[in-house]
Amino acid sequence: MSSNDFPPLKNDLILRACRGEPIERVPIWIMRQAGRYLPEYKAISAQHPFFEVCRTPTLACEVTLQPVRRYDLDAAIIFSDILVIPQALGMDVEMVPNEGPCFPQPLKVPEDLNTKIDRTRKASIELKYVYEAITLTRRTLDGQCPLIGFSGAPWTLMSYMIEGKASTTMSKAKRWLYSYENESHDLLNLLANFIIDHLVEQISAGAQLVQLFESHCACLTPDLFNRFSLPYLCQIAKGVRDELSKRQISSVPIIVFAKDAHFGLQDLAKSGLFDVISLDWTITSTNIDLLRKANSTLTLQGNLDPCALYASKENLEKFVRQMLEIFGTKRYIANLGHGIYPDISVDNVKWFIDAVHLISKEMNDNNTNKS
Repeated sequence: MSSNDFPPLKNDLILRACRGEPIERVPIWIMRQAGRYLPEYKAISAQHPFFEVCRTPTLACEVTLQPVRRYDLDAAIIFSDILVIPQALGMDVEMVPNEGPCFPQPLKVPEDLNTKIDRTRKASIELKYVYEAITLTRRTLDGQCPLIGFSGAPWTLMSYMIEGKASTTMSKAKRWLYSYENESHDLLNLLANFIIDHLVEQISAGAQLVQLFESHCACLTPDLFNRFSLPYLCQIAKGVRDELSKRQISSVPIIVFAKDAHFGLQDLAKSGLFDVISLDWTITSTNIDLLRKANSTLTLQGNLDPCALYASKENLEKFVRQMLEIFGTKRYIANLGHGIYPDISVDNVKWFIDAVHLISKEMNDNNTNKS
């Protein structure tokens, strides 16, 4: 799809922030902004199972638009799931109420790579419903704000495929890294190439930014991260740009979110392959300064603790102001340090979004007056 096939963009704040261009106020979107905390989403999920919503473009479009209708957000993110990739490769994934995703037959031994995964499958075919949802949503947004596509990263997907469900230790998946090193690289490389295709197809369908979620870095040592995560994150960023160039499709900003990978953020910054690095709530102002020094053209995203949204409006405003004072208003996208929780007040979400806009505009206006 060409950008000419879609309505003109009315709010390009987030794209300008990615490019380091002047902005009137800091742009904001929220990870998992379309989902369980919204009453309008609960109404849909009461009638349709989770993966049915993901696989039905009209439903995915509707859910994507719900928070954009309710709030003054600067980006929409397509409603989907990182685990559509294992599904597309032939593995069963179920969404169990009050428990989360579950793989009835996870990978247990390397031989399973040849029996439980279908290497012949293509993203363009298996995940066509995602791309149809993106095109429909981009058109329905009518240029209100940019649309973000996304994917899980290889290590995060591998850990789910082996653990079979959420885990605090990832010990089964880490056992593969230590016991089956070659087979682990084989699986990670397979996933990386599939993710490249998945992100390129999303961009071709109309996504104006993409984010790569590497959510399970907390259990990795720095050495394991450097061998089993970082190279594949870089492979994906380079591969996406190379494939877009081959197809003569304009590149879009690439965001990487390596949660709890404080030890690897400088290497991600120095790679020069990512336009934006998203940060979790544990990152200090010192870390932020080091990242900016490592790559002066890098935009940062984050990083309010999602639990801060339980605070009073007075305290929430204070937390927002502190966050903006640390990050500044240039090359910065406000967000949470991870996904929003399902019991967060919809009113506090509005307060958070509006506070980011108001305080950052105030900061910009004060800077202008001083100069």
